[in-house]
Amino acid sequence: MDLKMFLVFTAFLLHTTLGFPIQDNSGNSTATTEPTQVTTEEEIYESPSPIETDSEDEVIFNRILKVNKDCSRYLQEGDIVPQRSRSAINCRNCYWPQSSDGIVRIPYVLDPTYEESHIRGIQEAMAEFETLTCINFVKRKTERDYLSIKSADGCWSNYGKVGGGQTVSVMKGGCMWKGIIQHELDHALGFLHEHSRSDRDKYVKIMWEYISPADRPDFKKFENSNNLGLPYDYSSVMHYGPYTFTNTTGKATIVPIPDGAVHIGQRQGLSNMDVAKINKLYNCSRCSTIIDAAFGSLKSANHPRNYSDNTNCVWLIRTRSRKISLHFRAFELQKTRGCQGDYVKVYDGSSKSSAVLMDKTCGSKIPTDVVASSNLMLVEFVTDGAGTASGFQATFTSVRIQRKPSSHN
Repeated sequence: MDLKMFLVFTAFLLHTTLGFPIQDNSGNSTATTEPTQVTTEEEIYESPSPIETDSEDEVIFNRILKVNKDCSRYLQEGDIVPQRSRSAINCRNCYWPQSSDGIVRIPYVLDPTYEESHIRGIQEAMAEFETLTCINFVKRKTERDYLSIKSADGCWSNYGKVGGGQTVSVMKGGCMWKGIIQHELDHALGFLHEHSRSDRDKYVKIMWEYISPADRPDFKKFENSNNLGLPYDYSSVMHYGPYTFTNTTGKATIVPIPDGAVHIGQRQGLSNMDVAKINKLYNCSRCSTIIDAAFGSLKSANHPRNYSDNTNCVWLIRTRSRKISLHFRAFELQKTRGCQGDYVKVYDGSSKSSAVLMDKTCGSKIPTDVVASSNLMLVEFVTDGAGTASGFQATFTSVRIQRKPSSHN
């Protein structure tokens, strides 16, 4: 086999093995990554995004540490502002209040020095919280307690609500990753790093010999942490990477147990368990699932049996730097005028504020395929209380994005 054929064959194998099982924590929906027919990849040219994109080889928290190494502020665990009035884990009365309609509205103001691309990136990161949880970031009016999101010297935040205008630092030119923004906002919601929870020793081994004495406090375990009765999450946006604070090149500071090959850390943003933790802490009732894979499938609950009345579920499909093509294999929804009752709606992005790819669709005609313009697609399924049908089943695949080459005069 010559070199060209070998490279083509290797690329094909990598593409077809990127899928991995997705945990379904919605309770009312199902999402799997069953192998589906993989279409031939089409090379689609796309201009670079104005907000920084995630590196395939860099964990979010490692990027935070790189940016924060020149920070003048003392930070615990690399990016948490210490509070004199309470210990890091004592978070009584530090959660944001929930309104009578079940929504947790968190006022914020943005640094006036942010450019339009920065503002758009921050608001897109916020919109995912709103889509997947009951957290809603709203522009401040006269509220006393609010987030002041500014480009200070690094990527850092307070832990929970501290009162007044509390800073969340999202520095231009360093912190403008969606995952980093969500990491710092999650701290402000009252969440610590995943490796700090009380039961961590059952799931990871801290390799103290590769951690310098000055950095060892950043691996402190909090005996009284509120774990919400939910599993340890290796893929949490709040997890350190395996080499965080290592003093020896190539030696990990955090090793998963019993299987050291388990991947830890995040590159893209909130995980399913991150969403579940927010929803449980803030008593949210949300049906939402993240599908982080190159290909897979999704379907309405009980399909091919009838779905339930009064359903409102979303699936966020997220691939690695690839566009998404969605194909409906079965479709049977109660038909109403203007599809105001039961419907499926597809968005070209990660939130309901994204452009619409497929508007409200109902009835029994299978929709045509839809293709997102990026590596994010949101599928929404809503039903009323006036009758049901068998629902829908769909598969998705990904097509490669080629960055448009720079033109030179």
